[in-house]
Amino acid sequence: MRLPLLAAAAASLVCGATAAAQTAPATELSKLIEAKLPAVMPKVVAWRRDIHEHPELSFEEKRTAALVADHLRKLGIEVQAPIGKTGVVGILRGGKPGPVVALRADMDGLPVTELVEVPFKSKVRTQWQGQEVGVMHACGHDNHVAILMGAAEVLAGMKEQIPGTIKFLFQPAEEGLGGAQAMVDDGALKAPTPNAVFGLHVWPYPLGTIGVRSGPQMAAAGNFTIIVKGKQTHGSQPWSGVDPIVVASQVVMGLQTIASRQVNVAYLPSVLTVGQIAGGNRSNIIPDSVVMVGTLRTFDDNMRADIAMRIKRTAEQIAASAGATAIVIVDKGGLVQANDVALTERMMPTLRRTAGAGGVLMHNPVMGSEDFPVFAKDIPSVFVFLGVAPLGKTQAEMAPNHSPLFFADEAALITGVRTMAGVAVDFLSMSPTKKGGN
Repeated sequence: MRLPLLAAAAASLVCGATAAAQTAPATELSKLIEAKLPAVMPKVVAWRRDIHEHPELSFEEKRTAALVADHLRKLGIEVQAPIGKTGVVGILRGGKPGPVVALRADMDGLPVTELVEVPFKSKVRTQWQGQEVGVMHACGHDNHVAILMGAAEVLAGMKEQIPGTIKFLFQPAEEGLGGAQAMVDDGALKAPTPNAVFGLHVWPYPLGTIGVRSGPQMAAAGNFTIIVKGKQTHGSQPWSGVDPIVVASQVVMGLQTIASRQVNVAYLPSVLTVGQIAGGNRSNIIPDSVVMVGTLRTFDDNMRADIAMRIKRTAEQIAASAGATAIVIVDKGGLVQANDVALTERMMPTLRRTAGAGGVLMHNPVMGSEDFPVFAKDIPSVFVFLGVAPLGKTQAEMAPNHSPLFFADEAALITGVRTMAGVAVDFLSMSPTKKGGN
């Protein structure tokens, strides 16, 4: 049974308090991981730089997927590709019987022109929505891919000692285009079905730290579209038409009162943002219509439905007051990314070992979204954030994810590899001896 959100948040505090004092002792498998890291880390850095220099947009990750698949095959890992158009699944069957665990990394870049001056700066340009754009790993997915490739090499090198099976999920199109669902639809979670799934995302936290929260952690995100239809006329005589640009401006202002004045902000946070407005093509023509596109982010399905109703009501009634009309479309949105409370508490000692003393941060909910929870609909999961801010830099000084100035310090990569490999073997070792479903 899923915990109510407030109960889960309370459990998060308990988890943080009880597990914070515990660090998993070194095991034979964790010692093996540590011994293999020095040899693999130069490769991880090289892969990350190569992928960073050659980013690919969602569902176009053919070069990256080929690099991953070739690497896994050389390690003797069973490869399934393409899965979900351009995704890759690797299956490493350990030498001992046991459960199944999945590790996930996303591969796509963003239509962002890089402004960071590094030797491996992206110079890639392509077409996006009819426009020529730069392409950049502005969300750090290059790090995720390299980290999981490194973890795969470490774990393949200790295959005979692994009690179970490890699935590596290299996912395309995380950036809002349904890559996780495409992989699931293609059978990425079948034959065998994982008993748990883990994921990681780089974040401008202190270098090498691990941020995690039990229960709801990242918001469910979805889009809305509002089309304001007026009456086109000459710009010199606005009284002879209905100006949809003015109406759209009023709608934007009206929407701001929903989150700030109509929703109980003491219950759970929400964000409503209009990110795109298009209308008109000349200075002296009042256009017929204006299109607005925005994002709605919540942690609760009922709150989302309530806000969607208010978006529709606000836009339609403001438009009607000016003699215009508004067509409002609010999509159903994605899923809340919530860490399984029991699994988070169970893995916290492992995270404390991989991040080092004081390296685990219990953080607040994040309004950003992920499609990682698609993999976790029916499977316990934990998703963590890897701190990549250079030493001496605060989070406030760091460019955020999706910025053309986003930068990830490579010194954090070793913590990423250690963490992904560590949670896999610790989960398999501490779980009852059973096989995942077929």
